[in-house]
Amino acid sequence: MYNPYMNNFNQQSINDRIDTQIAQLQQMKEQMKHNQQPAINQTFQLAPQQSGLRYANSLGDVTKEIVYADTPFFSQDMSVVWIKNTKNEIKTYELNEIVELDEKDMQIQYLQSQIEELKGMIKNESSTNNANDDEKQNATNTTTNDGEIRTTIKKGKSTSISKVSGSKEE
Repeated sequence: MYNPYMNNFNQQSINDRIDTQIAQLQQMKEQMKHNQQPAINQTFQLAPQQSGLRYANSLGDVTKEIVYADTPFFSQDMSVVWIKNTKNEIKTYELNEIVELDEKDMQIQYLQSQIEELKGMIKNESSTNNANDDEKQNATNTTTNDGEIRTTIKKGKSTSISKVSGSKEE
């Protein structure tokens, strides 16, 4: 037995269920539109990526860089270092290599400084002697008056003085 009302009723109930499901889905879609926040696709650099030594060619290069902590910048030849802080204040330092010397090297350096000191003393002595020689020459070739008679007497002494230095050989 075929009942057309039953078939029609089943069809109607299926359609009603589909309609209610569509309505529920549309409500869910509207809720999602209102509650959905946009996704954040930005990347943030929280710390500097570069670590270790930083190199710069000039003070201008250091000025351009952004730093997050006290940061040293070295010249390529490692003779100058610039230290930049977070307030963009830059201090410049000159670097000199410290060479560790052994005992023999220190003794050689000491003796070389003594030689230079002695050379300076010889130069000072020779310039002092030259000034004294001029004074002696002026003093030996003078003319004076002889007391009561008032006649001129010229005294002449040899003015050439030579310095002879000798060295002993052992």
